[in-house]
Amino acid sequence: MKLTHEQAIELHGFNNLTKSLSFNMYDICFTRTREEREAYLNYIDEEYSGERLQKILTHVSDIIGAHVLNVASQDFEPAGASVTLLVSEGPVANAPSESFEESPGPLPESVVMQLDKSHITVHTYPEFHPDEGISTFRADIDVSTCGEISPLKALHYLIRAFETDVMTIDYRVRGFTRDKTGHKLFIDHEINSIQNYIPEDVGELFDMIDVNVYQEHIFHTKCKLREFDLNNYLFGYTKEKLTPDEHIEITERLKIEMDEIFYGKNIIT
Repeated sequence: MKLTHEQAIELHGFNNLTKSLSFNMYDICFTRTREEREAYLNYIDEEYSGERLQKILTHVSDIIGAHVLNVASQDFEPAGASVTLLVSEGPVANAPSESFEESPGPLPESVVMQLDKSHITVHTYPEFHPDEGISTFRADIDVSTCGEISPLKALHYLIRAFETDVMTIDYRVRGFTRDKTGHKLFIDHEINSIQNYIPEDVGELFDMIDVNVYQEHIFHTKCKLREFDLNNYLFGYTKEKLTPDEHIEITERLKIEMDEIFYGKNIIT
């Protein structure tokens, strides 16, 4: 069923469908020593502090046209941060009809949507392998809305706001609303893949696979960075400082780490 901007189907009451987006990003680094690992984790902790995460989530609320009601922000020791925004309806006058189509969302300069009630959260998880070598950083962002629009419109900005090697994205429409006759509507927009909401220039950077349950309105997309440049995974030095054997070993360890996260299982070598 496809609704237009003119709301072709008259509802009984308000649209109370719940649309939830979970965006999980992973950044991976190779740290040869404990000092390098601590420096990387300190960098991550500063780069994604509670203050910066709050700014990112505030941009998300701007994109979906929401008013921020309450903010809870916390930096944790020794690392990590959490931010939660409670937001309410923020109507945007003269929203163009194309904002309701299945397409990548706007960057934060363009606010083209409205929603009823929502919450937006982010939690970060710095982590490292018990042996010196692999360090990872994960950020979990959840955007949950009630109403006509989809939080997928914020996906464009979220991808650009985080430097990511692997992304796991889940989208689900829950509940139902009714038209004037009492007929239940379990979804109010057309969607066949989260990939349709990822801008083409970004999608070209990743290998992507879908696992969707269409009849339950559950959509799942996993993305792994396609091009591999070892310099992007070394902290404080470049690959020119490595021996040929070190180059091969580190590259293999990083690629295995990315594959394990992407496929969700340990790989025995």
